[in-house]
Amino acid sequence: MRNITHLVVHCTATPQSATVASIQRYWRQVMGWRSPGYHILVLPNGTAMRLAPDEATTNGVRGHNATSLHVSYIGGVGTNGRSLDNRTPEQKATLLRVINEWRALYPNATVQGHRDFPGVTKACPSFDARTEYA
Repeated sequence: MRNITHLVVHCTATPQSATVASIQRYWRQVMGWRSPGYHILVLPNGTAMRLAPDEATTNGVRGHNATSLHVSYIGGVGTNGRSLDNRTPEQKATLLRVINEWRALYPNATVQGHRDFPGVTKACPSFDARTEYA
């Protein structure tokens, strides 16, 4: 079992119309990843798609993946390509449910956004996860 120290919230930095297949294809073909970027991906309708078990290491935050779990919602950018918190009510509810389930399993883990790690210059997840899930 991994020692989980962080529960990390992400956005895909795509339009909400992006498909799971297109996101996974990007990881494989552009990023060259063998494993997914997140453990759970939340679709605009609130469906939580499990992409990897908690025991697996994913590619969420460079240098922190061995001790982190990652959940992302599809979205996070506006039509102009800039950061935007465009989570649907269904995504907000599912993100909260996932975080609370993980908190029960990993009570000592810190909840934060991708952007809250030192040296990260991305706006991901396009909202303040620390405050929202405090």
